[in-house]
Amino acid sequence: MGGAFLAAAVLARLGGRIGLPTIPLFILAGILLGPHTPGVVLVDDPHELEMLSALGLVLLLFYLGLEFHLDDLKAGGRKMAVAGATYLALNVGAGLGFGFALGWGTSEALVLAGVLGISSSAIVTKVLVDTGRLGNPETRPILGIIVVEDIFLALYLAALQPILSGADSLGAAVLDGGKAFGFLLLLALAARFGTRVVGTLFRTKDDELLVISFLGAAVFVAGVSEWFGVADAIGAFMVGLMLGATASGERIRALVHPLRDAFGAIFFFGFGLSIDPGDLPGVVGPVLVAVAVTLVMNVAAGVGVARVYGFGVGAAANVSATLLARGEFALILGTMAAGAGLDERLAPFIAGYVLVLAVLGPLAAGRSSWVGWRFAGARSERAGVG
Repeated sequence: MGGAFLAAAVLARLGGRIGLPTIPLFILAGILLGPHTPGVVLVDDPHELEMLSALGLVLLLFYLGLEFHLDDLKAGGRKMAVAGATYLALNVGAGLGFGFALGWGTSEALVLAGVLGISSSAIVTKVLVDTGRLGNPETRPILGIIVVEDIFLALYLAALQPILSGADSLGAAVLDGGKAFGFLLLLALAARFGTRVVGTLFRTKDDELLVISFLGAAVFVAGVSEWFGVADAIGAFMVGLMLGATASGERIRALVHPLRDAFGAIFFFGFGLSIDPGDLPGVVGPVLVAVAVTLVMNVAAGVGVARVYGFGVGAAANVSATLLARGEFALILGTMAAGAGLDERLAPFIAGYVLVLAVLGPLAAGRSSWVGWRFAGARSERAGVG
């Protein structure tokens, strides 16, 4: 553990000197010091860090919930739904078409639809924090799209599980989906009507008790969410949503910062541990095509979201770049596909695809404003010439 933290810190400090974001460097540290790369091996089995990595994801999404105010959610409900549906339709649809075009099989195509279609909540959260854009107008739609994606994710996993396991019972799939949706509805009602009660329960002047309380609540609800078939991250997000609206919200935001940063780094380090560089050369072609498809669809989605909210070119570029990264959900699907005995090319493809976008996404997000300004300037010049 100590070596993992120190390796991530050293690489991040070196990368910071040349302007690289921390996320791909944490992932690179996991690749270099994991069991699949010759040399020093800090962790023989990536599963050894599984619980700590899960805690990192929970804390990242818990912090995201703290920043996402209920008033914003209620005020932008219709637009948020339209923006999220637009993003999913473009990206999941393109992923499904890409999967069928590869010819690896129908189940494989359904897996690839999710891999290409869903952004990484953890990376998006970290990018927003690192770039200092939490207060930007376009950040609310970005967070809204993540919420819509997570709701879709819960239902998608419930529907996909019987397909991958070979089950032919539609009733079982509907039951799992209903259970997940019911729990999501319960969390939403608690966030909408239970804020006053929650605020009373968490009211304390002692920082130590407050940390123990919010950490316990976030992890507990995340675990219960997973039991109901809902992503653990969305459960943590909903707890953050509730606590962020209480009188203790500002103190919780300050207290969770060091925990979020430390365990978030372990999440990305653990992600790197799971990647075997030796499997990547055989799927380079499909990976590059998939990355190109995702870039095009994200640009189209960014433009669509900007039109829904009345934003300009710069905001559209920020939306496109920030939502570009793929991560934890793709890895979950890869694990499910491996367990179901699907095409053996899926696992290295998913690893390569996620790695490229995990590096490209934060880099693009850090430079998206410049791209937007350049594009807006070029368009103004053409308009002036005309």
